[in-house]
Amino acid sequence: MAPAEPAKRRSSGGRSTTGSASGETRHRSGKGGAAWAMRAAAEQLQELLGRSPESVSALKPTDDGWEANVEVLELERVPETTSVMASYRVTLSKEGDLMAYERTRRYTRGQIDRRG
Repeated sequence: MAPAEPAKRRSSGGRSTTGSASGETRHRSGKGGAAWAMRAAAEQLQELLGRSPESVSALKPTDDGWEANVEVLELERVPETTSVMASYRVTLSKEGDLMAYERTRRYTRGQIDRRG
């Protein structure tokens, strides 16, 4: 007979968890991982700017924590392709605290990067 797999359930935070025989619970997207860092960067930048982030376009670990590029709608226009967007570089500590942020670029939503 094959060993039983741990029961899966939803935690209050909406993340899947896996219970073990010892009663421990692990979060698949636990604190310290890339998904956690993306959420932390977007949520804290939103608190400071008062604008909802559209996306996290880059994320990399650093010696001191994480660095993320977060895209934010700065000025909504019609048609939507003329709306003004901004890229912010966000620096997080290992604990997920926002240590610094800076706007690195402004562009229209319909603009295509010609880097390459």
